Amino acid sequence: MENKAELLPVKHWHATTEEEVVRKLDTNLNGLNENQVNERRQRYGSNILQVKEPPTLVGIFLHQFLSPLIYILLVAGVISVLLGEIVDAIFIFGVVLLNAIIGTVQEWNAEKSAAALQNLLKVVVVARRDGMEQEINAEDLVPGDVVLLESGNKVPADIRLIQSNQLTVDESLLTGESIARDKNPDSVAIETALPERTSLLFAGSTVMAGRGLGLVVNIGQETEVGKIAKTVTFSESTKPPLVIRMERFTKIISYAILVAVSLLSVISFLQGMPYDEIFFIAVALAVAAIPEGLPVAITVALSIATRRMAGRNVIVRKLTAVEGLGSCTCIASDKTGTLTVNMQTVKMVALAPGEQYQVTGQGYSGEGKVTDEQNQKPSGAAEQRLKELAKAGIICNEGRLKQAGEQWEHSGDAVDVALLAFGYKMGYDPNEIKKEINVAGEIPFESERRYAAVFYREESRIKVALKGALEVLLPRCQSILTEQGPTSIDPGAIEQEVNILSEKGYRVIAVASGEIEQEREEYQEEHLPKLTLLGLIGLIDPLRPEVKEAVDKCKGAGVDVVMITGDHPATALAISRELGIAKEWEDVATGMQLSEIGPPESKEFVKKIANTHVFARVTPMQKLEIVDALLKNGHFVAVTGDGVNDAPAMRKANVGVAMGSGTDVAKDTASIIVTDDNFASLVAGIEEGRYAYDNIRKVIYLLVSAGAASILLFVLALFTGLPIPLLAVQLLWLNLVTNGIQDVALAFEGGEPGAMKRPPRRPNEGVFDPQMIRQTLVSSVAIGIISFGAWFWLLEGGWPEAEARNMLFLLVVLFGNFHTLNCRSEYISVFKIPFSRNKVLMIGILVALSIHVAAMHIPIMQRVLRVAPISAESWVYLLLTASSILVIMELYKFIIRKKEGLA
Repeated sequence: MENKAELLPVKHWHATTEEEVVRKLDTNLNGLNENQVNERRQRYGSNILQVKEPPTLVGIFLHQFLSPLIYILLVAGVISVLLGEIVDAIFIFGVVLLNAIIGTVQEWNAEKSAAALQNLLKVVVVARRDGMEQEINAEDLVPGDVVLLESGNKVPADIRLIQSNQLTVDESLLTGESIARDKNPDSVAIETALPERTSLLFAGSTVMAGRGLGLVVNIGQETEVGKIAKTVTFSESTKPPLVIRMERFTKIISYAILVAVSLLSVISFLQGMPYDEIFFIAVALAVAAIPEGLPVAITVALSIATRRMAGRNVIVRKLTAVEGLGSCTCIASDKTGTLTVNMQTVKMVALAPGEQYQVTGQGYSGEGKVTDEQNQKPSGAAEQRLKELAKAGIICNEGRLKQAGEQWEHSGDAVDVALLAFGYKMGYDPNEIKKEINVAGEIPFESERRYAAVFYREESRIKVALKGALEVLLPRCQSILTEQGPTSIDPGAIEQEVNILSEKGYRVIAVASGEIEQEREEYQEEHLPKLTLLGLIGLIDPLRPEVKEAVDKCKGAGVDVVMITGDHPATALAISRELGIAKEWEDVATGMQLSEIGPPESKEFVKKIANTHVFARVTPMQKLEIVDALLKNGHFVAVTGDGVNDAPAMRKANVGVAMGSGTDVAKDTASIIVTDDNFASLVAGIEEGRYAYDNIRKVIYLLVSAGAASILLFVLALFTGLPIPLLAVQLLWLNLVTNGIQDVALAFEGGEPGAMKRPPRRPNEGVFDPQMIRQTLVSSVAIGIISFGAWFWLLEGGWPEAEARNMLFLLVVLFGNFHTLNCRSEYISVFKIPFSRNKVLMIGILVALSIHVAAMHIPIMQRVLRVAPISAESWVYLLLTASSILVIMELYKFIIRKKEGLA
């Protein structure tokens, strides 16, 4: 034993015997003395979790400028100052500052430290030191400390149990399992998965029942929670899809502008143009090409989607996550509480082999009924046997369930509460039955015993009601209750019935009863009589009613759904079958199987993840590895969760989604919170995310096509030797005021039908897909050529350059007004889109035009923009000319619809 103990790694505390634990920790059950505590605190530190220092407000503000698009704007602003174009510079720096302020406010509100992790360990505990029990702060614990725990206590560190009495612990924050775990001091095998390590208590979990005494084996960062905290706090999160796409887009725009400006500057130089004019043209072209209003417009589009999502129970903490949810190609969903109601429920009752009854209703309430396989009410004899089984489940029960108004209040073990709910459905009031029962003795449930019993007086007889594991109760049963009364039992048939229920994902417990022949003062286990099996009860955490439809909607939208849970594989498969996520056992992989494949970086591991849809009995780190493999397989991944165990995977994913009832750790890690814990709400969020991205595309389409048209106008003017068509300040006015108002208004566009009937965009697909490129080319070439034609005609017609530029300036403004209507849809005719879908846009177009008209009549603006009023006749000509873009783009849309079979 000595040699084996020395070779055993410290991480395998669950596999050591109690004696080995005491020896390895150099402690005893009387506790450490003061010198030992001080020495160990010096060596191991305090029982706290390290957190990453949150960024400062200044740091967040400066971070807003780290973008290629912003770099170009800043350079353009500096050049404008050097050229003495102060108004241009003010416009440029103003938009950069506005965007930085908006971004800073959003990030400052969203960025939170991992302080919630600390709260898991900030508790007062009872420890034994120098033979004395005393209350101390959990952060003062050291390895080797003796800790005493009872029902309701938060476990303050990783603890190896030495003594236990009916101890059950809720570890859902680590394992994701909905049922509390029975704990005992018996060591388990080294390879035992974390959820099965019954000899260990983990920091942050909660004692649900019983008492225990154990030794602290790990504190702070070395606890299981600490390992997760380290991963969450110090790991880099994956960029949301929108950030990836926009970074790619801005790089393309930046290079395109640099190439275009350089090329045109060289041409100008070869034509003998003076250096200062070349410089000025370069600045003007850069201003024309850069969509200065894009950052603000995107922020507005995402903010609108955020507000709409909030109305559908989805709270967005980080704006970029809005579109990220719409872009996801795979949802890695937690099971408990997300797909299911997180409440154990009696759903099936087997009175005898082959005689099964369904139980409707879900959760901890008495609402529901019991029906046979034909969905009919049970016959009189069957109903009486069901009542007898339900009554035994009420008597042998320590839970509480009571209706208070429209709500149901409950406490106690999940199985006990579920049995009380079943009792209500059978017509009993469990509280009244408990008052009437005269209890004569009890055998409490213990994990070693695996059953509980209550002895009670009924009339002049002493009876006993039992519930527990079938393999423990079956050997004690000599009969089974049938329509003919108690008859001899067939153990093989009963075991087969249990296997059928277990394969369907049910947790099965047996209920039995008996009668004591001789009355005693007290009753022990040895006094149990031969029993009669009343039936088998199948419990499961049932699906949320609306989840099946939501999963089907995901499939229709091309979004893959995988389930990742710490629960039992059979339960996971049963739920996934009902949802249509998986069909056979081949679709399921356990944590143990994954660990046997090899390292998570291996091709075999990544391939296994690609071909699996249900992952059961996985650890938090394995969930992280699964998400990483999904990313390597080319998915944009959204991960849902509610516990500490989900936090690493949520941070690794493109979008982390926390449940509203989840832990603070999960919510602080996530970029999106679903307030009603409902998977269906998440799907609604995907729909809103797709609407948001559609609107961002519309804004980009408007701004880029307008910028490209301006460049084409400049290029044609330069090559034909005409003067610069528009001044830099006029281009800024177009980008920031005229188009700036309209692009923001365009962001309010309502969702187009069919968003959830098309597949998600490919992860490697940029903003500029073939459709965007085609429509941008058509519209920008049309506007650019027509504008140049007007410029050429005006100058050739003898118009003074200033007056011709004033006319051209207004024409380009009108082109923007009409073209904004084209941008409402990439396929649908503008005349088929109701104005009511975006009343803000209609107002925005009128406001943008009105501001420009006002500028034409206000002296100070006339001087700044070099504009002046024009005649009514000129207005008519310009309106007719500008409206041509509607005709051109309507013809283009018609051709596209016909080509794709949509016309």
